Amino acid sequence: MQNPLNPLNPLKHSASDFLMIRGLRTHARHWGSEGAPKLFMLHGWMDVSASFQFVVDCLARDWHVIAPDWRGFGLTERTSADCYWFPDYFADLDALLDHYSPDQPVNLVGHSMGGNAATIYAGVRPQRIAKLVNLEGFGLATTSPAQAPGRYAQWLDELRAPPQMRRYAMRDEVIARLCKTNPRLTPERADFLADHWARQCEDGQWEILGDPAHKIVSPQLYRSDEVLACWRHISAPVLWVEAEHTDMWRWMGPREKVRAEIDHRMQAIPQVTPARVADAGHMLHHDQPEAVARLIENFLES
Repeated sequence: MQNPLNPLNPLKHSASDFLMIRGLRTHARHWGSEGAPKLFMLHGWMDVSASFQFVVDCLARDWHVIAPDWRGFGLTERTSADCYWFPDYFADLDALLDHYSPDQPVNLVGHSMGGNAATIYAGVRPQRIAKLVNLEGFGLATTSPAQAPGRYAQWLDELRAPPQMRRYAMRDEVIARLCKTNPRLTPERADFLADHWARQCEDGQWEILGDPAHKIVSPQLYRSDEVLACWRHISAPVLWVEAEHTDMWRWMGPREKVRAEIDHRMQAIPQVTPARVADAGHMLHHDQPEAVARLIENFLES
């Protein structure tokens, strides 16, 4: 397969593994030699494990990269419940690490939702993490108890009329959708991602490999004080990576207020090193995979 980064070099080959994790057939993607040092990568919301292909291609040394598809995403089975619960990601990760690295703490990279799950988990199971790289996983907007009645009502309403996922008539429409979400995404990278982010159905249309139930709002408010209590228990060194053109402000509030809140949250982590990736948005592992790979390796090898 042609490499979107360098047409003269092939993409690093990935292999698929399927295992049962808490009753769900779970897909994990592997790159590199089985005997190489393990590096786990966790994708974000409405994303898939293949999203890390470009970063893996840029890694200088041989790593055994293991990247699962979260429940209800990619090739992992969907839950039979009517909605998803964030703590399930911690339990799935716990079981996954017990399978692939039962005796050794791991190096862990998480992007966005995957970064949020990984960082909380690192405080809940500090002995399981050797080093952690958080790529734009800074949490959600702080909530207050007064929001609870409205949130529960919204959740009940969405259970009555579950959200649907848009379908696409042609593969080119999937590529256009990826580029619309991230204008920095090159056509070559979008072309590669299309076959992993979506699939063609029997009727010829294309559907995103994400359970629409993921779009149902969580009835649980985001309690930042509880999250920070977990972060304070992290014993591993943490690399905290922001994109220069992040759009986290869009869903967290006014820019100046959010900047102060993000800095406050980062300071809760005992051993944290901040870094910034230039000329990149929230999908920084797509926009600047060379820079992200270099940051990861320098941090892990320091």
